[in-house]
Amino acid sequence: MFKNKTWIYQHDEPLTRYSLGQEGENPLICFGINPSTARPEDLDPTVASVARYAVAQNYDGWIMFNLYPQRATNPDKMHKNFQKEIHQKNVEVIAELVHSLPDKQADIWCAWGTLIEKRPYLSKCLKDIYDVLAETSCRYFTRGNISRAGHPHHPLYLRKESPMDEFDVRKYVAEKL
Repeated sequence: MFKNKTWIYQHDEPLTRYSLGQEGENPLICFGINPSTARPEDLDPTVASVARYAVAQNYDGWIMFNLYPQRATNPDKMHKNFQKEIHQKNVEVIAELVHSLPDKQADIWCAWGTLIEKRPYLSKCLKDIYDVLAETSCRYFTRGNISRAGHPHHPLYLRKESPMDEFDVRKYVAEKL
């Protein structure tokens, strides 16, 4: 983690988290599926690995977003039925933070893994997020092997030396969603 950096933390306790990270002019942004229990100064293993990678790659901040904002330590416990209100707030928070970056530019690490198949609504969530970020200058990448089904790798089970590989999110959205 970055010392003396302001925390980014938007949430509706205890049920949702929209963003978690540390401010920077050039942050690494990571997208997972759904948040767990992490909060400032108390990161879970997934978020801690994102923060460590941001430091190692010389980003000056990091932000963890998720395709769906419901906190669930087990993805099987995610809502069976899509909750439009929390999804819409998630999309608004993501758009506001990314559009506030210099030149609306950041590196986005796509890291939702095969969990995107866990609920049918998760594809819609990704499509809505992709649509609000379409007018930015963000670059998309993944780390580790793409799954057989074409999904980007989850960050928790990566080797430290796994490189950043360009990810054609537009093609992914067109083909998968």
